[in-house]
Amino acid sequence: MKTIVIIPARGGSKRLPQKNIKLLGGIPLLAHSIMYAKNNSAIIDEIYVSTDDESIKEVALEYGAKVIDRPADISGDHEATASALKHVLQNIDHEVGNVVLLQPTNPVRPESLLKEAFEIYQKEACDSLFTVSRNYKKFGKITNQKFIPYNYKIGQRSQDIEPLYFENGLLYITRSTLILENIVISENAFPFKIDHIFANVDIDTQEDFDYATFLYHKHINP
Repeated sequence: MKTIVIIPARGGSKRLPQKNIKLLGGIPLLAHSIMYAKNNSAIIDEIYVSTDDESIKEVALEYGAKVIDRPADISGDHEATASALKHVLQNIDHEVGNVVLLQPTNPVRPESLLKEAFEIYQKEACDSLFTVSRNYKKFGKITNQKFIPYNYKIGQRSQDIEPLYFENGLLYITRSTLILENIVISENAFPFKIDHIFANVDIDTQEDFDYATFLYHKHINP
């Protein structure tokens, strides 16, 4: 059965208008994920973009992806990503084994990431995999105007604190059967650890975009 990429890219972004087609290095943000999938054609059989926006649709088609028109009832601000993925699977006419989710807001990825992650996914016989990165920040909460450390003791060096990890959004791989149950990350999902500066890019604001632009010109297209 096929392995496909799905890129959910709805319109209507409020904090950074038209972010999914905003130019990063002269290329629409969405297109970076399409091109990344194309560069992994040994793994990926087809590339789909799910969108409710005509401008995004035009860009997706221009860069060689197939488009599934997303209905308004699953295009809201608070709609789960899984619903868009499920809608794509329900609207293609062949069986799919695995779904690779690439988010357009994470446009810069290590070149070998998908290959390495997919090898682990197959070797471990996972039903899902997602990328995580270690956090070195000192977290705490404020109660009654008092700061209470969460993952460290006052005075402890950051490199000595207990490792915590965050979901960085670079890559997800999931069996299609889970997607049809509205699940992207299963309870026993494999956390694929990646220590890379690109893991800190997730574009939602102009500041995020400026940082992504800096990294793009520094590491990808000097």
